[in-house]
Amino acid sequence: MVLSCQNISKSFGTDVILDNVSFHVNEHEKCAIVGINGAGKSTLLKIITGELSADSGQVQIAKGSRLGYLSQQQNLDPANTIYDEVMTVKAELIAIEQNLRRIEQRMKEADPEELDALYKKYDELNHIFESQNGYAIRSEVTGVLKGLGFDEADFSLPVGTLSGGQKTRTALAKLLLSRPDIILLDEPTNHLDIDSIAWLESFLSGYTGSVVIVAHDRYFLDKIVDQVVEIENSKAEVFTGNYTAYSVKKQQERANRLKAYLNQQKVIQHQEKVIETLRSYNREKSIKRAESRQKQLDKIERIPKPVELNDKMHIILEPNILSGNDVLTVEDLAKSFDGLKLFEHLGFEIKRGDRVAIIGNNGTGKTTLLKILNGLINADEGEYRFGAKVYPGYYDQEHHVLTDSNTVFDEIQNTYPDEDNLRVRNLLAAFLFTGDDVLKLVGSLSGGEKARVSLAKLMMSDANFLMLDEPTNHLDIASKEILEEAISGYTGTVLYVSHDRYFINRTATRVFELDEGILYIYNGNYDYYLDKRDAVKNAHYTGTASAAGSSASSANDSGRDLRTQGAADWETQKKEAAARRKLENEFKTCENKIKTLEDRNAEIDRLFLDDTIVTDAVRLRELTEEKESNEALLETLLETWESLYERLN
Repeated sequence: MVLSCQNISKSFGTDVILDNVSFHVNEHEKCAIVGINGAGKSTLLKIITGELSADSGQVQIAKGSRLGYLSQQQNLDPANTIYDEVMTVKAELIAIEQNLRRIEQRMKEADPEELDALYKKYDELNHIFESQNGYAIRSEVTGVLKGLGFDEADFSLPVGTLSGGQKTRTALAKLLLSRPDIILLDEPTNHLDIDSIAWLESFLSGYTGSVVIVAHDRYFLDKIVDQVVEIENSKAEVFTGNYTAYSVKKQQERANRLKAYLNQQKVIQHQEKVIETLRSYNREKSIKRAESRQKQLDKIERIPKPVELNDKMHIILEPNILSGNDVLTVEDLAKSFDGLKLFEHLGFEIKRGDRVAIIGNNGTGKTTLLKILNGLINADEGEYRFGAKVYPGYYDQEHHVLTDSNTVFDEIQNTYPDEDNLRVRNLLAAFLFTGDDVLKLVGSLSGGEKARVSLAKLMMSDANFLMLDEPTNHLDIASKEILEEAISGYTGTVLYVSHDRYFINRTATRVFELDEGILYIYNGNYDYYLDKRDAVKNAHYTGTASAAGSSASSANDSGRDLRTQGAADWETQKKEAAARRKLENEFKTCENKIKTLEDRNAEIDRLFLDDTIVTDAVRLRELTEEKESNEALLETLLETWESLYERLN
């Protein structure tokens, strides 16, 4: 065990953030800390590093173990280049290397007696240098910087001129190269593109030390972690396995707790009804029996009602107007900035019902493409056309559509003045703004809260073609899952830019990849893209080799080739979707039958209390037989329900 947190508690004023949180991390273990925004994840990391002190409890780190933490405040020298700044973590090895070079020079002129001492010193230093992989310092630094998305041309950039994201990546490179025994990472993927995230996954998966990660990137967590610590309502619970394993176990736990609670409530309600009936007879024997039952009821250890987390957004996306089948046609689109060509000859079509994810490295033009399609900037060449009855709606990750001086309520009401107050409040409640929350100023909101306001505005519109730029940024995992469900069930059309591979996997029916000005089209989700990517790109470059490298054929030709290659897969997906809809209908029918039978049994229970029926032996027997038949059928239906549920999930 290299790290142990024992009964950690922390409050800020009257707000209890952490309450007796305990867990431990073993050598080589990769651990994720998850929870909704504000649950206390970052606070826990700061307590582990000593940046904050706990109110009670203790953190123990194995003797001799080094702790490395990617802090939000980066301690970088603005005068250094990126390369020189990262090389500072290898200062001791560089000093040894310089000493070795000096000894080599002295050996050339040393007398025999001094030479023996120099050889001995050289061997000692060289052993240390080799054991710490000193001869690979520069290749290691270069590999990490490139892995985190820096080109060699970036290595000479002064740290003082870097953006916040570039500084974070520089600090992350220093941390990884320092190779501490325990790495603590707080949202490490926020400033990385998909390729860099995949590289970091590979690096951390093979890392020999222990890793503790706070992250909302579920795909990333699935690839790396083997333990999940969930912070919920200030308490901690530890789960073995990756994020998906945790999610499944958590759902099962919630379902089991709710089932146990509901079952107990049925027993309690039944006993209370019997007690009430016995007391109503107002006879000595019946009152004694009622008192006896009441004593038994009082001894029952009540199961607390499972608390509904306040992180659930209840969003139903449904366009008010049905668009035509042809939603968007793009032909020969081109755009450059300051002589840098982002793309040219871009062409594709989007049909009603498509959910298209645009992916690619940072700077390839994904957000630029969305801005062109929304008329915010002009293309250099080409054109795009929306189909009949298509009403676009745009979600901007920078939230430029929001006015900081507005309250949350006014932000929606001012945009849609014809909507009544009740509908506005109901919409905001679905996005977790209840009570006085709607009176908060937009300018005072967190990034996640602003994201929810922007999504709420979009949902209120008549849009049937949603264009979303990084819609999951700033959302915690639970909110992402709710948005996924809403997008997946949306009957309109969606085009979005995202780095969230889990979100893409759950929602996309097609993936567009922008890579070096070329658009590659994949008719499937993210896993399908990964499976087909190499073959598609090899086929593209082989197919265009005879065209003298003409970029004019790149996008449209590759699009046509890929549509042909993916046609069979697309048909298979359609059949699978139809089969799933059939299952969903069977599931709903089963649920309705269960409810009908349960309602009938409840009615029979009420009839059992009817004096006219109690004295009618024939009727009592009929009702009893009917209820027994219903109970038997309910058992069968519940088995069917469970089977359908498993197949759907």
